[in-house]
Amino acid sequence: MGYFRENIEKMAGYEPGFQPKDADAVKLNTNENPYPPSPKAIEAIKNITGEQLRRYPQPTADTFRETAAEILGVEAENIICVNGGDELLNMTIRAFCDEGRSVAYPTPTYSLCSVLAQIANCPAVEIPFDEEFNLPAKLASSGAALTIICNPNAPSGTFIPKEELSQLAEELKGKSIVLIDEAYVDFAEDNCLELIKKFDNVIILRTMSKGYSLAGLRFGFGIANEKIINGLNKVKDSYNVDAAAIAGATAAIEDQQYFKNNVKKIKIERKFLTEKLTELGFEVPASQTNFVFAKPLKMRAIDIYEKLKDRNIYVRYWAYPDIKDKLRITVGTGEQNEKLIRALKEILSEG
Repeated sequence: MGYFRENIEKMAGYEPGFQPKDADAVKLNTNENPYPPSPKAIEAIKNITGEQLRRYPQPTADTFRETAAEILGVEAENIICVNGGDELLNMTIRAFCDEGRSVAYPTPTYSLCSVLAQIANCPAVEIPFDEEFNLPAKLASSGAALTIICNPNAPSGTFIPKEELSQLAEELKGKSIVLIDEAYVDFAEDNCLELIKKFDNVIILRTMSKGYSLAGLRFGFGIANEKIINGLNKVKDSYNVDAAAIAGATAAIEDQQYFKNNVKKIKIERKFLTEKLTELGFEVPASQTNFVFAKPLKMRAIDIYEKLKDRNIYVRYWAYPDIKDKLRITVGTGEQNEKLIRALKEILSEG
């Protein structure tokens, strides 16, 4: 039609994971938490009043910022609240990149990064991971204005030690913002939060979607030096998180015991899933997330994916050359995981 900018005409948009309508489907394709959110979060959302909905919400979600700051050991001024972690990725690219200022990231990783770069029409420097998903040394010399590292990484589930990311931030000081996407960090053994106190060029991304079971609420937050937060506020939508989301997210992050219990259950199921898949002839690297990245050795990944779909079981498959031999499988409940394993046994026995 000619109405869109040329880069928009040429690009393909981000493709979210399939959302089956059947309530009985075993949905292990979008890394949702299989357990419900804290009852306190649900109660807080139910208690939203008409007066709260009549008015605009807090512009910077201060109720959440103050609560999260106390739990995380930072200041409220170090936090920016966003409409899901995706909004923070979008904001940072808008704030730091343009046609002459690139974004860099290792691949394969969260595919939204490349989509956002295309929308902004900024150059994307994609540097491949090695087979062990180690931090690529070339990131330090990419010349990018913004460097994004998903840690733990999706879809691999691997974790880069914070000492290595600290060294990268040091090398890029004064040259590049380092955004560490910790969407899956609730399931990892470590995190990089302390780096925001050491470096003025580090932003940590967190979300309430995974560990806190609030994917449907769309609430995330960034943690960084106060000057970085002030700059990001310039590109933030005026009221980007709603009153119900602020209330629910605040109640959820306050209920740390419930959160920790859920994470513990997922780690137990992750171990079970890893062991059973390995027994079935899958290559399954250790995961630091709520999913596993499994390589079938007896059948093609796409054939397993299709046969699972026929059984109303959904996992994630990409036809990208570097990962087309693997499946990303969300850790479900014990019942869901057992149903998956039974189905895989049938599929593999059929050949």
